[in-house]
Amino acid sequence: MDSTTIKRIELLHPVIRQEVKDIYREIVTKVNSKYCQVRFSDTLRTFEQQEQLYAKGRTKPGNKVTWAKAGYSYHNYGLAVDIVLLLDQDKNGTFESASWDTTFDGDNDRIADWLEVVKIFNSYGWQWGLINSKGKRYDLPHFQKTFGYKTSQLKKMKTDKFGYPILSL
Repeated sequence: MDSTTIKRIELLHPVIRQEVKDIYREIVTKVNSKYCQVRFSDTLRTFEQQEQLYAKGRTKPGNKVTWAKAGYSYHNYGLAVDIVLLLDQDKNGTFESASWDTTFDGDNDRIADWLEVVKIFNSYGWQWGLINSKGKRYDLPHFQKTFGYKTSQLKKMKTDKFGYPILSL
């Protein structure tokens, strides 16, 4: 198991933390292979971190990486996960390369590793990616569990002592 991913899971909203641990355990068992591991690259983001990302490609150099301002990303409430594939291309035991190739099949089971991860998250009721007004899926590394709440609702909720919104489930 990837220690970086485990630390990032611990930052998620307490309501989903155990479920995400179970999801990750399943990913490790069914998807990870000798030369490919799934890492959770992003979980909880502070409002400040979200504003920094939103500024990229707008008021700061770089490409746009998000369309969500602070408070309008499920990451801001610990209810979203982004993934990346880590590859050991030189087969020396270090995972030196990050990949967002949705067709890569590191375990050679004829099913893209990415789609195997999608299937696991979906089986727990998570949404994959985002869909634009034309029905096209984008933000493929992204998974979220909203419990039916919009970010505008989450933003107005009372929070616990750690800053997580208190959800009525």
